[in-house]
Amino acid sequence: MNINMYIDGKWVEASNGNRRDVLNPATGEVIASSADGSADDAKLAIKAARKAFDSGIWSNLSPDERAACLYRIADRLEEKAAELARLESANNGKVIRATTHVDIPVSIQCFRYYADMIKDMKKETYTRADASETWIIHEPIGVCGLIVPWNFPLMLAVWQIAPALAAGNTIVIKPAEATPVSVFKLFEILEEVGLPAGVANLVLGPGSTVGNELAESHDVDKISFIGGTKTGKSIMRAAAGNMKKITLELGGKSPLIVFDDVDFEIAVENAMFGIFHNAGQVCSAASRLLVQASIYDRFVERLAERAGKIVVGNGEIEHIEMGAITTEAHMNDVLHYIQSGMEEGARLVCGGKRLVENGLERGYFIAPTIFADVDASMRIVKEEIFGPVLVVQKFTDEEDAIRKANDSVYGLAGAVFTEDMERAKRVISKLRAGITWINSYHLAYIEGPWGGYKQSGIGRALGAAGLEHFMETKQINIHQHANRVGWYAN
Repeated sequence: MNINMYIDGKWVEASNGNRRDVLNPATGEVIASSADGSADDAKLAIKAARKAFDSGIWSNLSPDERAACLYRIADRLEEKAAELARLESANNGKVIRATTHVDIPVSIQCFRYYADMIKDMKKETYTRADASETWIIHEPIGVCGLIVPWNFPLMLAVWQIAPALAAGNTIVIKPAEATPVSVFKLFEILEEVGLPAGVANLVLGPGSTVGNELAESHDVDKISFIGGTKTGKSIMRAAAGNMKKITLELGGKSPLIVFDDVDFEIAVENAMFGIFHNAGQVCSAASRLLVQASIYDRFVERLAERAGKIVVGNGEIEHIEMGAITTEAHMNDVLHYIQSGMEEGARLVCGGKRLVENGLERGYFIAPTIFADVDASMRIVKEEIFGPVLVVQKFTDEEDAIRKANDSVYGLAGAVFTEDMERAKRVISKLRAGITWINSYHLAYIEGPWGGYKQSGIGRALGAAGLEHFMETKQINIHQHANRVGWYAN
C-alpha cells in the first residue's frame, strides 16, 4: 500500500521526498510505505484549509447539506467495515474482535451522531420587555488542527473529524507516524463522497515538525490533541501565540476500586479488562487497582492466575485476546518501566517480560504484568506506562480508598466495584476524574462527554460538548430602530 498526503483535494508526496515504512507490530513486516512530510507540507495544508474556510465553500452550507455529506461518509465506512477492521488490526496490533465490534462501528456511529446533532441545532431567541430580541447562535471556529495518536487510529481521529466538519470548520489532521493506514483509507472516502477541496487535509510526518507547525501557526484557529501530557503542555505553549482554542485529552493513571462485597470472579474479570484491553494502550486504562485489605491477597492471587492464561498473539487471529504493543520503541519503554518496578521493590506476581515464544519474536509482545505490594512513591504507581502493566494497592476503608485513588496528578477515569449502591455513589462522587463507572469499565457512549480533570486534559470530546468545542458562540442583540441613548448631557 502506498500512502500519500491529501492537500487541497489532491494526493501528494512529501515535499522533501521522504517516505517511511509502516509495520505490522505483530510480525515486524512492512505493510505500507507512507509519505513522511515536514513543516512545509503542514504549511501548504494550512493554507488550503484557510482558503477553503474563508471562501465559505463548506461553512456557508446549510446544516442539512453538511449532515448529508457526513451520512454519506458513514455509509461508505459501513460498506468497507470488514476491510477497515482488518487493516486497523494489521497496522495497530490490536485484536480483530476490537476493531470489528468497537473501533469501526463507533466511528460510523460518530459521523451519524454529529450529522443528526447539527441538523437539530436551533438558535436561542429571547424577547425583551422593550420588544428587542437577543439571538444566541453557534458558528464554526475556522481552521482546526487535529493531532491524533496511534492506539485507536481511526476511532479517535473520527471523534475529532466528525464534530469539526459538522460545525462547518475546515481541518488539517496529522495521524501518528506509525499508524496512518486507516486515516488514509478514511480520506479516500472523503474524496469519494465529494468533500470540497481544502475542507479536509491529511498531513503525514513527525509531531516535532508537522504537529508543531499546526500548534504554532497563526492561521490555525483551534488545535485538538490526544496524547501524552508532556506533549500536551508543549502544544499549549505553542498555541498561545495566537490564543487558539485548544482541546487536550492527555494521560491517565486511573484507579479501579474493589470493595470486599463484590462478586469475586466478576470483579477479577473486570479488573483484567480494565488494564489488558488493547494491551493497556488506552488513555483511560485501569492501571491502578485498589483492593480492600480483607480480600487483597486472594484477589491478587486469582488475578495473576487468570492473567497468566490470557492468549497473546497476532491480533488478526480470531481467538487472540491481547495483541501487540504498537511500536518497538514503545515496547522498550514499557519494559523499562517493568524493570524500574522490580528495582524499586514492587512484588512481581506475573508477567514482566517480552514474549518471544511460538513465533512471537518477530513482533512486539509483552506478557500481562501485575505488580503487588507497591507504594505511592514508585514510578510504576505515579507515571503512565501505557501498556499491559497493573499495580495493585491495598486499602482499608472507604476514606482510605478515596484518598489513594485521588493521589495522582491525573484525573481521566476511575471506577468503583461494590454491591452497596449508596457507597458506590458516595465514592464515585468524590473521585477527581472525568469518566467514571460503577461496576463496569471501558463502556462508553457517543452521547457522553469524554475528558479528564487535572493533568489529564482540557475540554471534552463526544456528546454535545464535543460539538461545542468546535464552535464559537455569538450573541446578537436586535433593535428594530435605533434610539437615543440619553446618557450624555450635551
